[in-house]
Amino acid sequence: MRVLALLALAALLAACGSKPRQPDWLVNADGAQDRFERAYLAGRDKVAAVEFQRFRDELASTAQPALVARAELTRCAVWVASLDFAPCAGFEPLREDAGAAERAYADFLAGKLAPQDAKALPEDYRGIAGGGGAGQLEKIKNPLSRVIAAGVLLRTGKADPKVLELATDTASEQGWRRAVMAWLGAQAMLADKSGDREAAARLRRRMEIAAQER
Repeated sequence: MRVLALLALAALLAACGSKPRQPDWLVNADGAQDRFERAYLAGRDKVAAVEFQRFRDELASTAQPALVARAELTRCAVWVASLDFAPCAGFEPLREDAGAAERAYADFLAGKLAPQDAKALPEDYRGIAGGGGAGQLEKIKNPLSRVIAAGVLLRTGKADPKVLELATDTASEQGWRRAVMAWLGAQAMLADKSGDREAAARLRRRMEIAAQER
């Protein structure tokens, strides 16, 4: 959820009138969000912490709870993409003043979205919320959105081996070390349960490679 897609491209460039200058907070927040997501998924925690605070601070300067809620949901979304299913505690104090879209996204990430609220989600996630599996996941073009959706499927017990494979491959293609490790681990656990020792060993060898220091 890129800061409301740069606030719908600043209201479609002020309804297609003269091209306005983007507010500094919006430009700064978008850059900080991108850097935070990349750093967190790669396992660079110090950088991620700094960039998240910068991202949140820029949105807080607007005094708009829904925007600050988006920052908190962004953090929770990358947790889900990395199979960290901790409660989205930073969002809850903002829930009352957030909009329907933010509340629906929070519930989606938590794996408890009511079916009637799926229409409030970003389009990428509606098919997943509607019960779709790997087939719907393959339709999601944005890599981070795809891995987030896969995390929700795993959280809700709807992830088959193909979902795990898609998520692992997507994270691997992006070089997201933390997410790669998490998804390889999930695949290895599944291989253990099915008794496929060779596959489990191969997956753990990949994890060892990803765990190596730069």
